Amino acid sequence: MGGPVGRSSMPGEETRSRVRRGDRLGGEEARGDARDTEGGDASASGERGRRAEGHRRGASAGGRGRSGRRAPRGKRRVLRWSASVLAVLILATGGAGYLYYEHLNGNIKKGDLTLGDKQMADHKANAAGQTPLNILLIGSDARDSKANQKLGGAKETFGGTPLADVQMLLHLSADRSNLSVISMPRDTMLKMPKCTAPDGEVFPASTRDVQTNESLGRGGPGCTVATWYELTGIRIDHFMMIDFAGVVSMADAIGGVPVCVDANIHSRSADGKGSGLKLEKGTTSIKGEQALQWLRTRYGFEDNTDLGRAKAQHMYMNSMVRELRKGTKLTDPAKLMNLAEAATEALTVDKGLDTVKKLYDLAEEFKKVPTKRITMSTMPNVYGTGVNSGRVYPKAGDAEQLFRMVRDDVPLDGKASKRKKPEEPKDPSAPVGEIAVSVRNGTATDALGPASGRAGEVADQLKNAGFGRTSIDSDNVTGAARTGILYPSADLEGDAQAVAKALGVPLAQVKRSTDVSGISLAVGADWREDGTYPVSKGTEKTPESAGALNGDDEKACMKVNPNYTW
Repeated sequence: MGGPVGRSSMPGEETRSRVRRGDRLGGEEARGDARDTEGGDASASGERGRRAEGHRRGASAGGRGRSGRRAPRGKRRVLRWSASVLAVLILATGGAGYLYYEHLNGNIKKGDLTLGDKQMADHKANAAGQTPLNILLIGSDARDSKANQKLGGAKETFGGTPLADVQMLLHLSADRSNLSVISMPRDTMLKMPKCTAPDGEVFPASTRDVQTNESLGRGGPGCTVATWYELTGIRIDHFMMIDFAGVVSMADAIGGVPVCVDANIHSRSADGKGSGLKLEKGTTSIKGEQALQWLRTRYGFEDNTDLGRAKAQHMYMNSMVRELRKGTKLTDPAKLMNLAEAATEALTVDKGLDTVKKLYDLAEEFKKVPTKRITMSTMPNVYGTGVNSGRVYPKAGDAEQLFRMVRDDVPLDGKASKRKKPEEPKDPSAPVGEIAVSVRNGTATDALGPASGRAGEVADQLKNAGFGRTSIDSDNVTGAARTGILYPSADLEGDAQAVAKALGVPLAQVKRSTDVSGISLAVGADWREDGTYPVSKGTEKTPESAGALNGDDEKACMKVNPNYTW
């Protein structure tokens, strides 16, 4: 991944000195987090230990700078999202005239978009024929150098596989009127899909709950993409994986970003946990070391978990965009060149986004969205119990509702968008009485068993609607996060869509699959209770549990944990 930012032949000495200063910042938070989060995670640590050899493959997939050094773990973990957004905004702000195309193109590292077996579904166009863009931002974590090991601590994790500790999906609407962001907590427990690494190594689908950040160690960022698609059904167009190199210089060049806390805060505990952030109650303009500390702070915000940290990142991100949009930042060409150098050194992208020109074009698309139409959110979740206490699971119903809105290009801010209904199938449906449908109970979740009798209840709904050839597949109770209908060939597409229409299931959840021999309906965890399908047409409200934050909200203020005030 990213090594030293500047080069002797390029105007980067100022950048290098800033990165070196940043490398020394806040080592205690890195050590504290290693013990208290990843370092103390038995499942993640065990997985790392079992895959020590796989670490080198994963690290290679993540990318390295020429020196082979990585930036301190604690800082990288929570800053990659900001580096990715900054990279996009910087390239757009600077324009083509300031970019050394060939040199910067050589800085950018590339990887396969997806390593999973499932082909991602195509986008549905809006009324104007436009399609949305989904970019997955990934932040990696590794213990592959003496410097990182010294700063990160947690010796039991040395030599382990890298982790995708920051995962954030950016959804740019088809009409470019709005931007929706979903953060997935790194402690989310789920099952991983089968992934095939670029070198041919196969990582079988997991049979147990696995922490989502382990996806990166299963061949690279393409497995993180495959894991998101498996859970959400959202087509991912690109990924951007970010390393720490250049982030300090970016924060300095942007200048102050105003943030707010509702009480005095000092993120430092008696046993060394915390980022060191110390602010007075109210609004403070932060940059450099303080910006770094804000983005890394877990101990001191809300309940001292990654959920609070994600909210703080959302606040900073919105405020940063507002500052950039004022047009008073990044006017110095020398700083801009350093930023472009740092940004491209920091990026690993999919092969479809592998040049400065493509990044610039993407930035131009992002610039079309006004701040008032930016919505930050976190995947609705519930805490696990027993051995998984402290870990989180997607919240049945709410999480699927949020994913569905993104799949269907519904703005999270509640304002209307121009969309068109899915196209009718070219093959018309047969009379409903002739359509054979197999219904199975897939309502089981990682925390709950199957809801009793759901396959029979939905089968009865179909029979009442005239689908007389409906049967129940009682042998397959594999959990499905959302209700879906699969069909094996094009001649059955119309029949499958007829089933969906009868039940009020969105047509976006009807997919072709070679895994079935006929029309198969899986009643998912989003439909555990009898009645009509809960997210049928007309339900377009963002769940309150997503913690939506509008990009224009200048009054947003982080709640300080009373144990970390002064």
